[in-house]
Amino acid sequence: MEAVHGSTHARPVSRSKSRMVIAIACFFGVYAVIGGRLVQYGLANVDQGQHFAVTDRSLASRPDIVDRNGDVLATDIHVASLYGEPRRIVDADEAVEALSTVLPDVDYKEWHRKLSSGAGFVWLRRELTPRQQADVLALGIPGLGFRTEKRRFYPGGPLASHILGLVNIDNAGIAGLEKYIDDQGLGTMQDLGLDVATDLAPVKLSLDARVQYIVRDELNHALELYQAIAAGAVVLNVRTGEVVAMASLPDYDPNNPYNALDKDRLNRMSGGVFEMGSTFKSFTTAMALDTGVVNMNSRVDTRPFRVGGYTIKEFHNKGSSLTVPEIFKYSSNVGSAREADMVGVEGHQAFLTRLGLLSRLDTELPEVATPTQPHEWKKINSMTISFGHGVATTPLNTAVAAAALMNGGWLIPPTFLPRSEEEAQALAKHVISKQTSDNMRALFDLNGEHGSGRQALVEGYEVGGKTGTAEKVINGRYVGNKRFNAYLASFPIRDPEYIVLVVVDEPKPVPGSGQGATAASNAAPTAGAIIRRAAPLLGLTPEFGKGDDALLVSY
Repeated sequence: MEAVHGSTHARPVSRSKSRMVIAIACFFGVYAVIGGRLVQYGLANVDQGQHFAVTDRSLASRPDIVDRNGDVLATDIHVASLYGEPRRIVDADEAVEALSTVLPDVDYKEWHRKLSSGAGFVWLRRELTPRQQADVLALGIPGLGFRTEKRRFYPGGPLASHILGLVNIDNAGIAGLEKYIDDQGLGTMQDLGLDVATDLAPVKLSLDARVQYIVRDELNHALELYQAIAAGAVVLNVRTGEVVAMASLPDYDPNNPYNALDKDRLNRMSGGVFEMGSTFKSFTTAMALDTGVVNMNSRVDTRPFRVGGYTIKEFHNKGSSLTVPEIFKYSSNVGSAREADMVGVEGHQAFLTRLGLLSRLDTELPEVATPTQPHEWKKINSMTISFGHGVATTPLNTAVAAAALMNGGWLIPPTFLPRSEEEAQALAKHVISKQTSDNMRALFDLNGEHGSGRQALVEGYEVGGKTGTAEKVINGRYVGNKRFNAYLASFPIRDPEYIVLVVVDEPKPVPGSGQGATAASNAAPTAGAIIRRAAPLLGLTPEFGKGDDALLVSY
């Protein structure tokens, strides 16, 4: 009985030992596989590692970008990229020599190093044309192959380059709205290999490609006619904050962005800050009216005066005192400085802050500059800022703030994506009274009809606005013969729908025209030309026969 009892006890012990051996063997097997793969990766050629790193991203799809009417602004196309398998290359010298006969700019030394490295895979040239691919195939060199990748293509070339931005060699967004799209999660998903869909919904913009073409075309004309170093413009919907068109010249072709980083290719409309000159008098006048220190019938002392060791005076004095409309119409520096003085330094700074002129814009475009202002505002700063010197802001900031002066007093953040009026109102901040907005429309109308904005008039569309001619600061000093000019326009002025802001950098007088180089002679007519061509495309019907001074009854 004892022997039988001992044998039945031994069988469970034997089974436990067997299970333990199997478990240990499995663990050793798993770790052996992991170790083997780590050794393999450690010995892999660097180029081969790069190949694996970019494969998923270079094959991943990006969504098309379309304008508000569905016209394609950016899309993916398939291209062939050339690679080599050095282990299959018979003669690296002969292979490189043959490739140099059909491909431009072959780096003999680098390609020979790659093809004689003995690696399994090396990139040679990305994004070949179909003709180049056919020529390489015709060489019949063993060890060369092609991989189909996706390349971003912009049908309009430079049409909206500063807005659309760029992608890199691996089709990842690195600037403009291409970067914005990646930052919304597309890039992360592709990097993780989670997004390989080929049917991504297109991204629709607020841009109208037709208006964008007009803006860029007129800016090109202005560059040539006025021999300027740069020009820019934006068309902004005052009710929604939508950017309908925006261009800055010189620009670049995103299909061949070899010069995209050149200093003169800066997007001046959102990525550069400038002293905006007398366009700032629009905000000074609105401030004085909104705070109640003046009304539309007030007279203001416009005699020269001294402050902080400086004399505030006019270029062309129109009298010892002027009404508020006359200050605006004649663009009086002294009158504007007096208005700011009545409000006070703190109130002045607070008002410009409320209008967003001193803050970085919050919008989808990554390339947005932060305005600059004095570290400490003194009375002399307030005086000069009142007529546009001493604060540097972006032209887009200026257009957005001007929209609030025209739309009843609502500050609406700008957007490059479609937005309804209801959606805009949910984001809007009321920054001035409706009465002040009505008065500013009357003043824009007055200056457009009888002041410096006459050359921007377009029959049937009632264009009002304010010019700005600012001397540029170079090496810390104002230079009288170098100007940054602007025209800030709104139309139709009785019920504004759009702001058009045009800037012209360092324009020169047109020989034989009898005109100078101020904004009235270049920025204003350029704005008028844009409005004349774009207004019908924006669905605005011209109206004729209204009295010139219909708006001025408000005061």
